[in-house]
Order: sequence, then structure tokens, then C-alpha cells
Amino acid sequence: MNVLLSAAFVLCWSSGFIGAKLGAGSASAVTILMWRFLPLTVVLIAVAVTVTRASWRGLAARDVARQAVIGALSQSGYLLTVYYAIQLGVSTGTTALIDGVQPLVAGALDGPLLHQYVSRRQWLGLGLGAAGVAVVTLADAAAAGGVAPWAYAVPFAGMLSLVAATFLEGRSRTRVAPSVSLTVHCATSTVVFTALALGTGSAVPPAEASFWAAIAWLVALSTFGGYGLYWLILRRSGVTAVNTLMFLMAPVTAVWGALMFGEPFGPRTALGLALGLAAVVVVRRGERGGERRVERHAERPSGGGREGPRGAVSGGPGRSGRATGRRPLPAGPRPDRPRAAPPS
Repeated sequence: MNVLLSAAFVLCWSSGFIGAKLGAGSASAVTILMWRFLPLTVVLIAVAVTVTRASWRGLAARDVARQAVIGALSQSGYLLTVYYAIQLGVSTGTTALIDGVQPLVAGALDGPLLHQYVSRRQWLGLGLGAAGVAVVTLADAAAAGGVAPWAYAVPFAGMLSLVAATFLEGRSRTRVAPSVSLTVHCATSTVVFTALALGTGSAVPPAEASFWAAIAWLVALSTFGGYGLYWLILRRSGVTAVNTLMFLMAPVTAVWGALMFGEPFGPRTALGLALGLAAVVVVRRGERGGERRVERHAERPSGGGREGPRGAVSGGPGRSGRATGRRPLPAGPRPDRPRAAPPS
């Protein structure tokens, strides 16, 4: 079941880049994004005041405001750069690959900011993933023609926006239901994109059927499929598992873009795909090995003949590391502090 969920998540998340390419031929980025989120927000607000009303109880105004800021970073800023980069001519595979370094940046900053660390084996896997990202990005950039060099910096800005949202959510101590965060994030994006569309005179949607097909694709697959499966896998398997799956988005998108749009896919792209798969295997094995070491250590009797956990994990990776004298093992997200991520 976990394998099927992971495969569905990768496909649904990758579909966001394909949907952006589908809509780019008929409308500007802000037009697509406005009409992607406007009807979706109306539905989510109707559900919030009827079906999921209990999920909003106990939330203070500052909690909702924090989610609005997270939504502006993780959805508005991230998606606008993705769509704009594709509109500038950057291929879907390259855009996904540049965004794919987000887990590495977040992982590098986890220690000093959130006191969460990964093992050496997991860093090896993350390094393999980064190598795969670099190989395929360079291959796509070399094959693309007529794309300004600065266009490749646009998705990097979106990746940094997503990293900022991740750490802002990670520092939150208030439990927010996924239905609440999704509603606030989408409502925030609706306000941002509608204001941009009105300000640039591009709010009127085109009459082409391909535009509305792209909108339906993005809402059904990317938002509900990608975002919903993200939260489900996050709660079942933890943030490390989700981050390793992120490395598969770029190769899958590159293959998908090659088959659907004729985007370049050569030996270097295949090599990047292989490195991404190797990264997933290495990191997953490191995660399982760390969990087994924690279990064995917790079951070991303490000195003096008394039974009980020795150096039991009771307050996060920092406290665990001090009790055992070992480097802290990777910690999954606390139930009340899930990581933020946008629908792609």
C-alpha cells in the first residue's frame, strides 16, 4: 500500500508541472493561477462552514495569519515562479529538477534552525539526489534553445520561498488540521493571484477549451491528489520519506514532458533518473536502520540490574542525543507540527 501511495503521490505532484505547460499556450501564468484557485477556494470555504467547521475551533487569529503567510510563500510564491519559468521556455523537467533541491537546502538548515539531523547514510542518499538533479538540469539546459540564462534563476527563487514556508511551519506550536491549512493557503493564493491578474489586465480567461482542461487537470490531480497524498504520506512515514520522494519528481516530469511535449530526454537525463532512484533506496535504508537502532537502544536494560529504557527518546532529537551520547537520529515531524508544502 505504501508503494502505491508513493507512486500516486509522485505522479500527482509531477502533474502540476505538466498542467502548467498545458495552460501556458493559451494564457499567462497569473491568469492560469487565478482561475485555478478561485473556484477551488469557493468550494473549500463552503466545506469549511459546513463539513469541517469543528476543525477551526480553538484557532486564534494569529494562527490563521501564520497559515496565510505560509500559504503566500508555499503556494503563491512557489507556484508563480514555476509557472513563469515554464512560460519563459524552461522545460518542465528542468523546472522540476531545480525545485528538487529543496529537501537538500531544508536538510542543511534543519540542524541550526530546528535541531533535527539526518544520519551519514541519509546524507549520502541526499547527495546522490543532488547529483541527479545537477546532471539532468545541465542536460536540459544544454538542449534548450532561445531561453535566457536568467530564466533558470526563477524556479530557484520559488524553491527558496518553499524552504522559508517549511521552516515557518516547523516553528509553529499550534496544531492545524490539513483541511484548515489547505483552505487558508488556497484563499491566500486566490487573493494574491486575483490582485496580480487584475493589476496586469489579464483576469479574463480565454475561451479555448484547452485552458479549462488545464485548470481541471491542475485542480483534480495537482491540488487534491498531490497535496492530499503529501499530508497522508507525511503522517504515515515522516518528513524524510516525503523528501526522498521529491527527488523522483524531476526525473518523472522529465520523462513525462518528453513523451507529451517532445522535450529533450537523452542519456544524461537517464543517468539523473538512476541517481534519483539510488538516492531513494539509500535514504530509505538509512531511515529504517536508524529506527531499528533506536528500538534496540530503548529496550536495553539500564545499569544496576533495573529494567527500563536507557536514554529513551522523550523530547526530540536534541534531548535524545544528550542522553545517549550519540549523534541524534532523524526525527519525523511532530504530530502537531507537520511540514508545509504546496501543491505543485
